[in-house]
Amino acid sequence: MLCTRRRPSNAFCGWECRRRSSPVASPLLDPFSMNRTPIPNPWLAAVEPSPIGETKRWVLGRSFPADRPLIDLSQAVPGYPPAMELRKHLGELLLDPAVHGYTPILGLPVLREAYAAHLSDFYGASVTAGEVGITSGCNQAFCLALLSLAKAGDQVILPRPHYFNHDMWMRMQGVEPVSLDFRPGSGAVPNAEDAARLIGPRTRAIILISPNNPTGAVYPRATIHAFYKLAKQRGIALILDETYKDFLPPGERPHDLFADPEWHGTLVHLYSFSKVFALTGYRVGGVTAGSSLMAEIEKAMDCVSICPPRLGQEAALYGLRNLLPWARRNTEGLKARADMLGNGLTRSNRWRLVSIGAYFAYVEHPFAGQRSTDVSKRLADEENLLTIPGDMFGAGQERFVRLAFANVADDKIPAVLERLERFGA
Repeated sequence: MLCTRRRPSNAFCGWECRRRSSPVASPLLDPFSMNRTPIPNPWLAAVEPSPIGETKRWVLGRSFPADRPLIDLSQAVPGYPPAMELRKHLGELLLDPAVHGYTPILGLPVLREAYAAHLSDFYGASVTAGEVGITSGCNQAFCLALLSLAKAGDQVILPRPHYFNHDMWMRMQGVEPVSLDFRPGSGAVPNAEDAARLIGPRTRAIILISPNNPTGAVYPRATIHAFYKLAKQRGIALILDETYKDFLPPGERPHDLFADPEWHGTLVHLYSFSKVFALTGYRVGGVTAGSSLMAEIEKAMDCVSICPPRLGQEAALYGLRNLLPWARRNTEGLKARADMLGNGLTRSNRWRLVSIGAYFAYVEHPFAGQRSTDVSKRLADEENLLTIPGDMFGAGQERFVRLAFANVADDKIPAVLERLERFGA
């Protein structure tokens, strides 16, 4: 039976005609009626799942005794809720119909103005509202920045250990991460001279995070400036993620990059409001770049998100206007917690502290020849201590474990140290 529908001679009129022309009606013999699974993007399929989800599954469904409760050192989340005055403010805003609609693609103009003013004050240099965009968290800021800079087949230099979401997104896009290892004894701080040897014709950018995730290392001003100078000389971008800048000592400016009148040609700056104002679930971050690159970021933003979440923007705006003293008090408390943990690790004869700062400590475990994934799994099983193993932050990190201590109360730090010392002794 032939299909009698009128169509161009080279056209196929579709599944229905093909089905009617089949001499056998059985779905078992008809390939067009078989239940098929779409083939996933091979770049995406090749990327390992998120380490956070993997480690959470290690303790999923378990119950823990009162005398040894689970202590979760896996994910970087604040150990306190947003300020009560912020929560009340947002509750009142929800009654306003205007806060339930779209905003401009790159965020509310009033928030962009406030954020630009904040950056200008923090860095002692002029940043304008047209040079900043608001995003759905810092992860999205990174994704949009990379999308605007690199295409499949390009290379980006990524210090190792790396923030896993950066590595994951690059591989999903077909961009090749080129690993930059820190030198022994450097406190997990990368060296610009080592990066220079990795730059090739396909290199599009260098990525830095300071204070660092996962190591907690605070990069010296000279290091940041050396990487900026290298990127500028070689005509590539420096993507600088300063999500944790608010946890530096008060009055300390980490760099003067925005004071360079030509920063727009090299620097792409990333930020998150999640940590400083405890807004992790609101998904609000920021990207700062030159106008030409910001135009490309805006195109991508329109496609993936239309605009950042309105309520998150309102929360960030209120925080910038009213909560910086509140944030500073929290930062001081977190610094005391870091000192308590760092001092305890320094006294340990088994666990070696590599670096510590902001939300994280990066430590070398005492079990030579054992992968850090195995060590972290055993810590979860035997000591009810949930950590992220170093080999989830890149190759060559098998001897290291990340401790995210921000969400652990001060009175739990002695228990953390006790369990680490007891484990495998």
